[in-house]
Amino acid sequence: MRDVQESGCGSNPSVHALVADHPCYSEGASHRYARMHLAVAPACNMQCRYCNRKFDCSNESRPGVVSGVLLPDQAVERTREAMRRLENLRVIGFAGPGDPLANPERVFATCRPLRQQFPELHLCLSTNGLHLPEAVEAIVAHGIHHVTITLNTLDPVVGEAIYSWIFWQKKRRRGVEAARILLDQQLIGLSALLARGVLVKINTVLIPGINDSQVPEINRLVSEAGVFSHNVMPLISAPEHGTYYGVMGISGPTEAQLQQVRDRCSGAARLMTHCRQCRADAAGMLGEDRQAELKINASGGRVIAIQPARREPAPEPVLLAVASSTGELVDIHFGHAGSFRIYRVIGETIEALGEREVVDPYCHGDDRCVEESHSAASLNRLLNRLHDCHGVICSRIGYTPWQALLARGIEPVNSHAHWPVREALRQTARKLRQQRAQNIPMAAVAGMK
Repeated sequence: MRDVQESGCGSNPSVHALVADHPCYSEGASHRYARMHLAVAPACNMQCRYCNRKFDCSNESRPGVVSGVLLPDQAVERTREAMRRLENLRVIGFAGPGDPLANPERVFATCRPLRQQFPELHLCLSTNGLHLPEAVEAIVAHGIHHVTITLNTLDPVVGEAIYSWIFWQKKRRRGVEAARILLDQQLIGLSALLARGVLVKINTVLIPGINDSQVPEINRLVSEAGVFSHNVMPLISAPEHGTYYGVMGISGPTEAQLQQVRDRCSGAARLMTHCRQCRADAAGMLGEDRQAELKINASGGRVIAIQPARREPAPEPVLLAVASSTGELVDIHFGHAGSFRIYRVIGETIEALGEREVVDPYCHGDDRCVEESHSAASLNRLLNRLHDCHGVICSRIGYTPWQALLARGIEPVNSHAHWPVREALRQTARKLRQQRAQNIPMAAVAGMK
C-alpha cells in the first residue's frame, strides 16, 4: 500500500476511483464533496465506555447522536431529497446510532434500492467489528466498497477498561473475555475484507492513560495488513453527554497529546487528520452539517423541509435540587448529601422552596465511593424524594446514580462543582429550557444498559 499512499493513489486506478470523491478517505475530497449518514441501525451489540447513543438530539454533534431512526424506505426518500438539495453528494454512510452489523436486515434492505436507484453514490459502513466476519460476503454483494472498523486496542486487558460488555452468541459477556472475543472478530473480519478488495479505514479513539501506548502498534499492524487509512481520533467525554468516561471525569487528549501519538504512528496507512467525528445522521460537507434541513414525516416516508423554528415560549418553571452544605456553593457529592436544597427557576428568577432531608444517604464510603458502600434501596428512596425535579446539581456523582436519575427523567449535572449555587441554577435552567424548546426530553434516557 505504500506506493498508493505516497503517490496520492495515482498508481492504483481502482483505489483512486474509490477515494477521489470520498470526503472521509481523501482530505482533498472533503473540501468538494458531501456525504450523508442514514440512521437505520438503532441497536448495538456492545457498550463502549465512551459512547452514549442519544435519540432526538439536535444540538449535539458527535458519534451516536441522531434526531430519529429511519426505516429503509424513509432512508431511500431522504437520499432522494438529499440528491436534490446537495448537488455534490457522493457518499451514503451507515454509522449508527447503533452498529450497522447488529442491524443487518435494516441496513442491507436500505442498500438494495440505493444501489439500484443511485448507482453513482458510494456506499460505506462503520462497525465495531463484532459481527464483521459473518457479514463480509453480504457487504461485498451489496456494493459496499468502504468499511471503517473501530479498533481501540490489541490487548484484551486494556479492552476491559474500554468496553463495558458485548452481546455475543445470545449472552452478555464482560471483562477480558469480552475484549478478547471482540479483538478476534475484528482481526478476522479485517483480513476477510482486505482479501475481497474492500477499502478499509481504521478508527482508534485515543483515551489518555488507557490506550495511548497501544496506538502506534495498532498503526503498525493495520499498515502491514494493507489498510488504506488510520484515523486516530480524540475521546469526547464531556460530563453532560452521559458516557461512563464523562461521568467518571476521564478527559480527552489535548491537541498536543493527540499530535504526539499521531507522530509515533509510522506505518504505511495514511493518517486521517480531518475527521469531524460526525453525528450518525450527518449530511453535507464535513464540518458544515445540514442534516437539520431534512426531516421525515412521521406518517410515512416522505421527506419534508424543516420549518423555521418557532419563537421560544415564555419561560416555564424548572425545579432543581442542589447538593450544597451552605447554599452558597455546589460542594457536595450526590451520594454524600444529607439533604437537597430545592429551587424553582422561572426565567432569571430563583425561588428557594426549602430542603428535603435524606434519611439514608446513598453512599457511606469515602470520595471514591466504593461499590460496597452503595445501597440500591437507599438510592431508590432518594430518587423518590426527588421525583418531581427536572435536574439535580452536585459536585460529583457516580455512574450508577447518574443512570438511575436519567431513567427517572431527571437530569444529573456535575459540571458546576464549586460554582455559586445561584449561577449554577441559572445555567442549568437555561440549558433545560433550551432542550425543552427544541422538543428534546428534559433528560433523554441514555442508550446504556
